[in-house]
Amino acid sequence: MACRLLTVWRGRLEADSEEEEEDSMNKIVVASLTALVLIGSDGTSWAQSKSNNESGAAQVGLGAGSVLTSLVYAPVKASICVLGAVGSGFALPFAGPKRAGAIASSTCSGSWVITPSNLKGEERVQVIAP
Repeated sequence: MACRLLTVWRGRLEADSEEEEEDSMNKIVVASLTALVLIGSDGTSWAQSKSNNESGAAQVGLGAGSVLTSLVYAPVKASICVLGAVGSGFALPFAGPKRAGAIASSTCSGSWVITPSNLKGEERVQVIAP
């Protein structure tokens, strides 16, 4: 009886280890395919890096900088938009609907993200649109 239990227990352990090996192989295959798709997905981005006369490290730095500054800038821009909407509500009885709409529109339009061209100084960031 004890031998039979030991044999059944060993069989379960072997089956469990085979399932774990199969799961880990599936994860490796999925990760490899995902990496290949992400690396080879857009050939135009690789071609653009040579035409801009910038190194890959500079482009990575500008991209990371634009993401980080956008993470700080977007909540500030949203606050300006909300304040402009509240201000346009206060201006509505005094300035009329056209001017109140212009106030709300100017504070909520403009740049919402910081791009690498903003960081390079090629484009201006429009906090409040003209």
